[in-house]
Amino acid sequence: MSKSEGLGLMTLTRAVLYYLSEHPSMVGFRWSHSQSWGSTWSFLFSSIAAYLALSLLLHSALLLLFRRRDRPVPLGPLPAVHSLLMALISVTTFAGILLSSAAEIRDTRWMWRRSRLATTPFQWFLCFPLGTRPSGRVFFWSYVFYLSRFFHMVRTFFTILRRRKLSFAQLFNHSILTFSSFLWLEFSQSFQVLSILCTTSVYSVVYGYRFWTAIGLPSACFPFVVNCQIVLLGCNLACHVGVLLLQLIKGGCNGIGAWVLNSVLNGAILLIFLNFYFRTHKKSSSSHPSSPPASAEAEAEKAAVVKEKEL
Repeated sequence: MSKSEGLGLMTLTRAVLYYLSEHPSMVGFRWSHSQSWGSTWSFLFSSIAAYLALSLLLHSALLLLFRRRDRPVPLGPLPAVHSLLMALISVTTFAGILLSSAAEIRDTRWMWRRSRLATTPFQWFLCFPLGTRPSGRVFFWSYVFYLSRFFHMVRTFFTILRRRKLSFAQLFNHSILTFSSFLWLEFSQSFQVLSILCTTSVYSVVYGYRFWTAIGLPSACFPFVVNCQIVLLGCNLACHVGVLLLQLIKGGCNGIGAWVLNSVLNGAILLIFLNFYFRTHKKSSSSHPSSPPASAEAEAEKAAVVKEKEL
């Protein structure tokens, strides 16, 4: 590598670090009902209610206007553009919160040593010290993730327009995840950093795959999105266990009340997903009772690939 190339790489690296973790708007960020858009409880509940109402209204209108339920409304490149944007947002959020977490640990680690209970960087990822305020780089990216949940909801309307189907699991999942993201900021909840890292990493892959298939490239021969959802749920479950252990060992994690509510909501999402997963496999197996095991498994995977488009 030449000297000019090395200088160019260093300049690029510094620019990336600056815009993802050192920009004044990130360092000076503060979650505030008066300064942060969408930060009030009234906005949260009204936006979720509007999302549910619009979904029901669109579904009902299509049933009245179109008799043929199997005829999709042409959407052109909109689903592909949405998937591409969601993938880029997820990648940027993942990189931003990872770099911001490293910077936050670097700047505040000296305070941990002076506290009554010493905290390691790994523990900090799971358990914020008591008294943590929703300000700084990490909470800036948590705020970005919260806002991205509303853009993520758009996929529901694509599903309704293309498949004429209103999925309760999809409506519940989007609503609860948006509500949970709000709780992270409102109560400076522990566990949110690892949750955002896991979620954005999986979303980067999932929406990249959806963009890949939306532009006409071949799809996987197995339920790719479903498997990614299983990985994400497994990571979240492991993180929740880690928070619980640290809460018992260290004597307190910030925002633990919100974490308990979040755990209950995530448990409900897990039960709905498991019900969908096993119901899909049971339905495909019962429809081919005389098929050999290999064929039944192939049919189950095929049904899951079709069903996962609703997720």
